[in-house]
Amino acid sequence: MFQNDAFRALDRQECLRLLAKVPVGRVVYTRQALPAVLPVNFSLDADASVLVCTSPGSDLVRAIDGVVIAFEADEFDAATRSGWSVVVTGRATEVTDPAEHERLLQSGPSSWMPLHDAVFVRIESEMVTGRELRGTPGTR
Repeated sequence: MFQNDAFRALDRQECLRLLAKVPVGRVVYTRQALPAVLPVNFSLDADASVLVCTSPGSDLVRAIDGVVIAFEADEFDAATRSGWSVVVTGRATEVTDPAEHERLLQSGPSSWMPLHDAVFVRIESEMVTGRELRGTPGTR
């Protein structure tokens, strides 16, 4: 197998630490039997699940509630050819418990879009994988 010191797989704790540093990621799901990707702002909950805040009429909520999806976030620097990418895979569910919803209104993510009513979606971190690319000189 090819060994490359510029590439490194990340363990779960490293992945979660990196996820907590960035405000935007991508929900990867199926829409009308086709792959779909939607950038969203998010936060991590204490149990390491990904939390997204959206509107009650959101097509996203209907498409992912109860479904296993992927969530990806990353940070890259093109000048140094370095960065990282983390993927969380797990079941997405709308938060319906009133006490949990109230807690998330206080401490969870807030949508970057103006909302009349907030709906929270929790993506369980059943599988967390990541990789880091350390800068390598390149030729053009």
